[in-house]
Amino acid sequence: MAEYVNVAVDAMGGDNAPEQIVKGAVEAVGEDSRVRVFLTGQEEIIKKELSGYTYNHEQIEIVDAPDVIGTAEPPVMAIRKKKDSSIVRALNLVKDGTCDAYVSAGSTGATLVGGQLIVGRIKGVERPPLAPLIPTEKGCALLVDCGANVDARPSHLVQFAKMGSVYMESVMGVHNPKVGIVNIGAEEEKGNALVKETFPLLKNCPDIHFIGSIEARDIPAGLADVVVCEAFVGNVILKTYEGVGATLIKQVKAGMMTSLRSKVGALLVKPALKATLKTFDLEQYGGAPMLGLNGLVVKTHGSSKSIEIKNSILQCITFKEQNINQKIKEKITMEEN
Repeated sequence: MAEYVNVAVDAMGGDNAPEQIVKGAVEAVGEDSRVRVFLTGQEEIIKKELSGYTYNHEQIEIVDAPDVIGTAEPPVMAIRKKKDSSIVRALNLVKDGTCDAYVSAGSTGATLVGGQLIVGRIKGVERPPLAPLIPTEKGCALLVDCGANVDARPSHLVQFAKMGSVYMESVMGVHNPKVGIVNIGAEEEKGNALVKETFPLLKNCPDIHFIGSIEARDIPAGLADVVVCEAFVGNVILKTYEGVGATLIKQVKAGMMTSLRSKVGALLVKPALKATLKTFDLEQYGGAPMLGLNGLVVKTHGSSKSIEIKNSILQCITFKEQNINQKIKEKITMEEN
């Protein structure tokens, strides 16, 4: 039997489950023979969805999980009480070593809580952050944290910078990635108490390439490869990105349909424009990994379509092959010593 990268996928999570989740899984195994997907959820429903596809049956398995955790349920209580839910079953597959990674478009709270309670943190990691890739003029940057730790301390942000640097270097191939902390100005003395306390710690950190403060407008320009902030700020940045991107695309399309001349021009520029706009499509980057756990946990948007599910599954291959968790362990151990 081939040596697969095994990924547990919550088939019942998200606005478009199970249709788009199953479709994304099929697309992932069709694109890469190295991955095997374990779809957790209500078995008969998943079987029915899969019946419409042709795929290598060795690469997809179903793990029956009759319960579903809703987005409105209290995360801690849901994780503890719904042992047979698709989220808990999937996370346990990572905990027991059956799977290397977990992907879900379901409850963010349950994924964050379950990641820590079930999969567990790497020794020395204080707070695992959510770290999505976001498009920039120069490619992409890692935004860390975007939703896991809204009351972070300076020591947490330092670890975010270290773990983010490992990810960008090993997964994205960025040599000596530039780290910036989100601030309201470039000057060192600016910012709130958290930024002011964290800045000198990052400045004196020998194993990262810290470039100082960056303002929000610097992020799309690609000034930093790793964008460090606490989760409240990070989530606002991420949601603004999504909103502006969607609005811009809508306005460009509307503008091209205003006259016969603009319609003719639209036909001429359509291929180039489509390629350009695609680079700012967040779906192509997959979900946000939760860094610092004993296994890979990836959270995708609740509204994810099959392309984002597929890309989230495929990003797990690089994560395992580059041995990211071991590199994070070494980075954090270096910090303790």
